[in-house]
Amino acid sequence: MKILFIEDNGLNREAISEYLELHGYEVCARPDGANFLEVVREFKPDLILLDLKLPEIDGFTLMEQLRQSQSLQIPVVILSALSFNSDKQRAFELGACHFLVKPTMVQDIRRAIQAELK
Repeated sequence: MKILFIEDNGLNREAISEYLELHGYEVCARPDGANFLEVVREFKPDLILLDLKLPEIDGFTLMEQLRQSQSLQIPVVILSALSFNSDKQRAFELGACHFLVKPTMVQDIRRAIQAELK
């Protein structure tokens, strides 16, 4: 199973990527949303693990791009420090299937991913 992981914090990106790879996932980890749809089309992820607060282009905008590209029906798990109900509601309206608030245990991330990829 392939996961596209977009997270601007290098330590978080590295630690979570390694954890997921140890559990058999192929991970494409990116620090930002540059060329997002191109990366999605080339990597063909089964799931996207997405931070909302990113440099230059935020996770909400990336979800809007994904939604507008109707050929791409990929589950999105949000992993974000944003914890306001309005942020959660907006993410779910844009198609997120799970919303995890940082800091999050890696086991909880894995459970959310497993729930979507069954």
